[in-house]
Amino acid sequence: MTTAPLRPGRAHRLLETRLGIYLLAADAEGLVGIWRQDQKHFPGADRLGGLAEGSHPVLDEAASQLLAYLAGDREDFTLPLAPAGTEFQRAVWDHLASIPRGATTTYGQIARALERPRAAQAVGAAVGSNPLSIVVPCHRVVGSTGALTGYAGGIETKQALLLLEGALLA
Repeated sequence: MTTAPLRPGRAHRLLETRLGIYLLAADAEGLVGIWRQDQKHFPGADRLGGLAEGSHPVLDEAASQLLAYLAGDREDFTLPLAPAGTEFQRAVWDHLASIPRGATTTYGQIARALERPRAAQAVGAAVGSNPLSIVVPCHRVVGSTGALTGYAGGIETKQALLLLEGALLA
């Protein structure tokens, strides 16, 4: 068995939060990913780079902002983002970033907003492969009936985030 080479210039670290352990990865351009440990679509080592030892400006700031957000002390993120994806995925992720805190939308609404009204399933795939969990709020996308549907980090995590943001009542 061979292992894929690590991406040069990338680094990652683990962060323990009230919602579980997250892995944060960054390169020279910005944050490339935030994944909940053991979630679906968890990246392989080749996408992460080496373990960040010591200070790392992007990872330090991302960790600080994420912890403040989950504590209810911060309402949004101001981080340099550098996710890798197709043009369509990036369009979906850009749309996700525009969903206000405390609001939700559906896959179909995103497809219509992108002028691709029959692309709800493709939107769902792009939402599911969002590498910037929480920062690019894919948890704000619900099913057409308003039901909490699939979330790579788990439905309980999605529910906790929507409760934190006031989109759901306890």
